[in-house]
Amino acid sequence: MRLAIRRTREGIAQGQTPFGACIVSADGKVVACEHNVVWATTDITAHGEVNTIREACRASGGIDLSGCTIYSTTEPCPMCFSAIHWARIRRIVFGASIADARAAGFNELAVSNAEMKRQGLSPVEVEGGCLREECRALFDEWKNSGRARVY
Repeated sequence: MRLAIRRTREGIAQGQTPFGACIVSADGKVVACEHNVVWATTDITAHGEVNTIREACRASGGIDLSGCTIYSTTEPCPMCFSAIHWARIRRIVFGASIADARAAGFNELAVSNAEMKRQGLSPVEVEGGCLREECRALFDEWKNSGRARVY
């Protein structure tokens, strides 16, 4: 999670939003670690988790990330949860919640990962609250950056 936090800070310094993620293989190796680039790419789907999945697939040469864990600074949105599910990532570990992102001004859908898992019958394991206060603090760092823009 600390790597995801570091990547998020790099994104904030580049004028991006405060979201980042890292994918770690079952044997503990970092496969990919990226941040959100929605504003840099004018691509609303360029969330930290999606960028990390894209890079992990490139690095692995395939689309099956079975056995991997994704560490996300904020609870993945429904789009990102779906991408995680489709990539067969085994486990999501997140820090801040969707409610925290909404409180920071983001246009989040109020659907938790637990609810996505339940309704979608997904086998993805979900663990929230990892370094939550550090992850929540990223929203303040972003707001104080002078370059904060929501979507």
